[in-house]
Amino acid sequence: MSEIRKARLGDLDQIYAISLLTGDAGKDATRLYKDGQLIGHIYSAPYIVLSPDTSFVVEDEEGVAGYIVGPHDTADFEARLEREWWPALRTRYEAPQGDPAAWNADQRRIHTIHHPEAAFAPRVAAFPAHIHMNLLPRLQGQGLGTKLLDLWISTAREAGVKGVYLGANAENVSGQRFWASRGFERLAPPLVAPADRSVWFGQYL
Repeated sequence: MSEIRKARLGDLDQIYAISLLTGDAGKDATRLYKDGQLIGHIYSAPYIVLSPDTSFVVEDEEGVAGYIVGPHDTADFEARLEREWWPALRTRYEAPQGDPAAWNADQRRIHTIHHPEAAFAPRVAAFPAHIHMNLLPRLQGQGLGTKLLDLWISTAREAGVKGVYLGANAENVSGQRFWASRGFERLAPPLVAPADRSVWFGQYL
């Protein structure tokens, strides 16, 4: 049996692990990183710490194996990251130097910590909230992703959120199919920046 519940700080180690195990276009990214926490530092852990009321996990007998996280107000969340999350990590990780084309995966993530890219303003204006969701393979194909998403969306609607967006890796075709089948529409300019590498989806609530 699997239980869906609000995330807790005690889940952080497992959240970091899930982020790494799904960090290569939905597949295990362990081989790519020396520091296995770097993906989680950016895409999951700060949401658990700074926005626990909009963070949910699914847990089975082996532990937490999936999550959905995302603030209702992206612009406010980015400001909080700058005040409350990035400073400690910037002290912990020295900014990479040299040619970015020669950087390894760790260096690219550390660069993001020092120079996070602001969410594209036209997209945030249309869809103020955003989400990240990942499930380990042992829980996939059981409808649990849909249940996590439905829970997040229902709480966002209750809070008056008008829309939510997400970015999918261009190589994660199955992930893109999932979002399209759950009411998300693929976004195009002017809601997508010309240089965007991710595939962006949005849904009005």
